[in-house]
Amino acid sequence: MNSVILSAGIRVLIPLFFLFSLYLLFRGHNAPGGGFVAGLVASTGFALYAINYGAERTRRRFKLKPIFLIALGLLLAVVSGLIPIIAGETYKTGLWLEEIEVPIMGKPGTPILFDIGVYLLVGGTVLKIIFSLWEE
Repeated sequence: MNSVILSAGIRVLIPLFFLFSLYLLFRGHNAPGGGFVAGLVASTGFALYAINYGAERTRRRFKLKPIFLIALGLLLAVVSGLIPIIAGETYKTGLWLEEIEVPIMGKPGTPILFDIGVYLLVGGTVLKIIFSLWEE
């Protein structure tokens, strides 16, 4: 397509979408938002780039491998559930590091690890769908 307006806007929009998605991710495990919404927002910037330049150029430019993102997201989500088992708790019990406080996010723990897994999984899935549709 190569729209001049979209080309100019993408330079600003991709970093903004990505930063807003990180805000939603880290804010969301204690408030509305989280990994799912953040993954959708992050993939929106790449979707706009793909609409303007095509899927292959988007993959090359950002070195995106959706299957890798999906696999890594699943791995993190499963690991976030296994950590409590190792600690002697039941599967998916939330555990936090009490001595560390991170601005915006609060105390890090297994819920944020799960949210990061969902973030990568949703982002990778949306990108895979967009790239597959574009190539058809």
